[in-house]
Amino acid sequence: MIYELRNYSAMPGRLPDLLKRFGTVTLPLWKEHGIRPIGFWTVAVGDSNNRLYYMLQWDSMADREEKWNKFMRDPNWLGPRAESEKNGPLISEIVNSFLEPTAFSPLQ
Repeated sequence: MIYELRNYSAMPGRLPDLLKRFGTVTLPLWKEHGIRPIGFWTVAVGDSNNRLYYMLQWDSMADREEKWNKFMRDPNWLGPRAESEKNGPLISEIVNSFLEPTAFSPLQ
């Protein structure tokens, strides 16, 4: 099992739009594609209140590549994504890390 931690820096003032897109478009499509989110977080106290962090669970890197690539090419994603960005991009930067659990991690 591997976990992918993704950190999105939203464009100024666009975090609510990004969160709306996740709730109404992204998550239903992920379910169709078998993409398993573990959790989502925004910053309550810290260096930026314009960030979204989330974690995905994958069986392997091959599982991730197959499912993620199908999702990214899905017309049901491409159309709504473009529509949500008609007034400009929602995200200025994406940083992702692939994490392997330690032997003592509650998440395996």
